[in-house]
Amino acid sequence: MPVVTLYWDELEKLVGVDRERILEKLPMLGCDIERVEEDHLDVEFFPNRPDLYSVEGVARALRGFFGIETGIKRYQPKKGDWKIFVEESVLAIRPRIVGCIVRNLKMSDEVVRSVMQIQEDLHWTIGRNRRKMAIGVHDLSKIEFPLTYRAVKSDFSFVPLDFDETMTVKEILEKHPKGIQFRFILEGKDSYPMIVDATGSAISFPPIINAEKTRVTEKTMDLFIDVTGFDENVDKALKIISAMFYDRGGEIETVEVVYPDRTEITPDMGTREIFVERDEVVSLLGFEINDEEVVAALEKMRFGVRLGEKGFHVEVPCYRADIMHTWDIIEDIAIGYGYDRIIPEYPKTSTIGNTHKWNDVRDMVREIMIGLGFTEVITFTLRSERVQYDYMGRTAKPWEVYVPVEHPLTEEHRIIRSSILPSLIEVLSLNKHHIMPQRIFEAGDVVVARKNRLSLAGAITHSKANFSEIRSVVQAVMHELDLGWEAEESDDRAFIEGRSASIVVDGKSIGCFGEINPEVLEKFQITNPVVGFEIDLSAIFDVGDLI
Repeated sequence: MPVVTLYWDELEKLVGVDRERILEKLPMLGCDIERVEEDHLDVEFFPNRPDLYSVEGVARALRGFFGIETGIKRYQPKKGDWKIFVEESVLAIRPRIVGCIVRNLKMSDEVVRSVMQIQEDLHWTIGRNRRKMAIGVHDLSKIEFPLTYRAVKSDFSFVPLDFDETMTVKEILEKHPKGIQFRFILEGKDSYPMIVDATGSAISFPPIINAEKTRVTEKTMDLFIDVTGFDENVDKALKIISAMFYDRGGEIETVEVVYPDRTEITPDMGTREIFVERDEVVSLLGFEINDEEVVAALEKMRFGVRLGEKGFHVEVPCYRADIMHTWDIIEDIAIGYGYDRIIPEYPKTSTIGNTHKWNDVRDMVREIMIGLGFTEVITFTLRSERVQYDYMGRTAKPWEVYVPVEHPLTEEHRIIRSSILPSLIEVLSLNKHHIMPQRIFEAGDVVVARKNRLSLAGAITHSKANFSEIRSVVQAVMHELDLGWEAEESDDRAFIEGRSASIVVDGKSIGCFGEINPEVLEKFQITNPVVGFEIDLSAIFDVGDLI
């Protein structure tokens, strides 16, 4: 989940209260405070509240929560005389584009920092790593309108951001850092989306890189924002970022987007209304709450509201992309009412609890590994095929081995892991500049062939890590588990041939160990040798089923 850095000087100024009160109330908005430093705090927000990925959005919410400024905030962009013409050629590649103009905005260090943060977080969440949506921010004074959004061939050239020489699209995808990082989005295309101005000069190559000519500097006062993608996510992102600039004191002007078959005016910063029945509020919350309390709670959460005969007509602000139905609003009623005011009750039925076998086995192996001098790490269960298989030199088919995620939020979390060892090697790659030796392990869940399994993996890195060392670790673990075992030749390509083995118990392979293949280490950018092992605990213990 996105972690947003909020600097105290800005936050206190925009909210109008001191840090002690902010620290007291901020968790009540439904977020986790990661750390508090002298000049800033880091806060983790749920992906369903992208409007809180900037200090302006957090300040807006807190001002309502503190009762300083309640009710809905209305945004009224001015009608602009700006046009983007969309050509038929780009519709099959990246069909949606929206935009807005931001006037009279002083680009202080705080504003630049806030823009970069929300741009990056929106790319990761709504944009799914720029695949579904990408934002471009430009200096308006460097652009000649009208703009044209069209497809170009790979020999089209311009000077990309951070470079001082003209490059073709092909060269950008092969040599520019952003081209290398995001070229997977345009893989297999023979033409590419490009925004050009009235002079024919490129201003953006979405979703890869802007042109150097529209770079935003400290002298910039007026901005052009473009958002490209495929669906309504581009509109959600534009509304959020427009509201942020508006709250900063910028003046928003609309842009007319002319498609071959229609014309759109963006951004649409109007509100929408959802009716919530009174009985549904009480039923879902589970306690009695009167009309005045519901209205006060909604206004604290920055909604507009008027009473109806059977419930509440709720006006939803443009930046609340997360509000999809009545239950989302009822959740906000609970937050606005105050979680700390809700009286907890014991359940009407009671049972005697016990630890799950799964946890008993996991706790046992954790004690063993810590006793052997390893440090426990906890990594994500959602991973990417790239780290799980491509980097490890392994192959696997979806559903037969691993389970893909239907709607992944990011490219890095597309599947449920079937092995822990790749995650441990990735941890070592992130810690390669720290003191050696490093000995880490994890006992956790994996899913193999649609079945939950409990797995134990360990990895060691230092300049002299070798097969004998990891074999002695496996021997010690199996001894502590009181299991007889033998090693058999392995052909696992994650390890060096001849320096790896399968762990066999009662004639059945239940794991592997060995020296990690240098080709694998190169992909993880690790220079020291690494040895590792992984054991399928579900194959040797009755760990029960996970529901």
